[in-house]
Amino acid sequence: MKKLFFISFVLLLLLAASSVRGEDDAYIGVNIGTAMSSVPSPSQITALLRSQNIRHVRLYDADPAMLAALANTGIRVIVSVPNEQLLGIGNSNATAANWVAKNVAAHYPSVNITAIAVGSEVLSTLPNAAPLIMPAMRYLQNALVAAALDRYVKISTPHSSSIILDSFPPSQAFFNRSLDNVLVPMLKFLQSTGAPLMLNVYPYYDYMRSNGVIPLDYALFRPLPPNKEAVDANTLLHYTNVFDAVVDAAYFAMAYLNVTNVPVMVTETGWPHKGDPSTEPDATADNANTYNSNLIRHVMNSTGTPKHPGVAVPTYIYELYDEDTRPGSTSEKYWGLFDMNGIPAYTLHLTGSGQVLANDTTNQTYCVARDGADPKMLQAALDWACGPGKVDCSVLMQGQPCYDPDTVEAHATYAFNAYYHGMGMGSGTCYFSGVAEITTTDPSHGSCVYSGKNGSALLNGTSLAPSSNSTADSAAQRAIGDVSTFVRTVVSAIMLLSVFLL
Repeated sequence: MKKLFFISFVLLLLLAASSVRGEDDAYIGVNIGTAMSSVPSPSQITALLRSQNIRHVRLYDADPAMLAALANTGIRVIVSVPNEQLLGIGNSNATAANWVAKNVAAHYPSVNITAIAVGSEVLSTLPNAAPLIMPAMRYLQNALVAAALDRYVKISTPHSSSIILDSFPPSQAFFNRSLDNVLVPMLKFLQSTGAPLMLNVYPYYDYMRSNGVIPLDYALFRPLPPNKEAVDANTLLHYTNVFDAVVDAAYFAMAYLNVTNVPVMVTETGWPHKGDPSTEPDATADNANTYNSNLIRHVMNSTGTPKHPGVAVPTYIYELYDEDTRPGSTSEKYWGLFDMNGIPAYTLHLTGSGQVLANDTTNQTYCVARDGADPKMLQAALDWACGPGKVDCSVLMQGQPCYDPDTVEAHATYAFNAYYHGMGMGSGTCYFSGVAEITTTDPSHGSCVYSGKNGSALLNGTSLAPSSNSTADSAAQRAIGDVSTFVRTVVSAIMLLSVFLL
């Protein structure tokens, strides 16, 4: 009997483990703001979404024309209660019921509404309205239950990550205790309804506010050598990017309040592609390209976080369009993937991430020597690329097309780029100990044509093993990782059960 129980339990464990990661667990969505001098029509917006294979969007309201345009597209939609409507909904069950009837029930299921975001960063931007959050969420939930939609539409509220204090190391993070009277019942509500904690995560601002403490590479998801990774001394978990550290800080902060089963959804993240050169020098197209491309790969690979490896973090990029009428600093207007006319603000490089955005123009990205890089490190990286890296550097010889200019920077750029394209532009193949970076500017000149412009990659031989300074991965490697994690889980369970059966 014990053996039968043991076998049955292991079979159940196998089935459970295989269902942890569903097809829809890992996804990238986009936010759609409308602070523009010329807002595209709902049909134009929907056409852009469909052309770009974007299957998840978040609206900052519940505009009926936009919802009508999204009908029968299959695109999953988060609708929002604007902050200015909180007063009415938070004070009246009837008002909440009318809101759900008009903005959800009237459109569902032709519009695939999956969630209601109640307000936006209310606890940090409108603290006086904080007492209205939980009544509003409960009233809206009552309305969903009455309409038999509570199984399909979840209710939560997006928070600024600033409500998490002492976010590094993540294991010591906790929520601002002055918000406990709202956060504790909110987390219990999310637990009971199966809704996620919505969190806005902006490594750009963390980097800007750190005054140099946070390295740019760490903010941009660029691969870091092990000695540069941030280590949580309490858990010994290694963090290679700000995004994961903030998400895990939220998990630890919830655990501090004895909540361990509410998933984190990142409702906003991104990087501005333009800013004031004097005060926002890192708001550039190259950095926005790097951040969002690496983010998409990271999320779509179901990498998870160090605390929860393999657990997907659904994420929405801020944002679809530039919003030229937004107030504030220059960069506030330039977070979009597209301008108002639907023209890409920059070209993404998404090799290995699947078809997430159709403006993946991978053959238009280049790997170049980083400005200001140490010449000795550049020379060492150049020597490696032309040696163990198997780049064909014959065109750099005197009298050949790419000899001029005869500088280590120019020659290194050629070699780095050839290696990068020869390795399929995989993650980490444009690093070279930190002296290389990705750009969308073609470095070709005269008769010296760089890989990417004509699709060629000049490497000697066919064995292209990643170097020690590369973290390139592949679908096969990810599959091996998934299987090994699964096997470790099952083996651990078997060992425990074996002890039980003795």
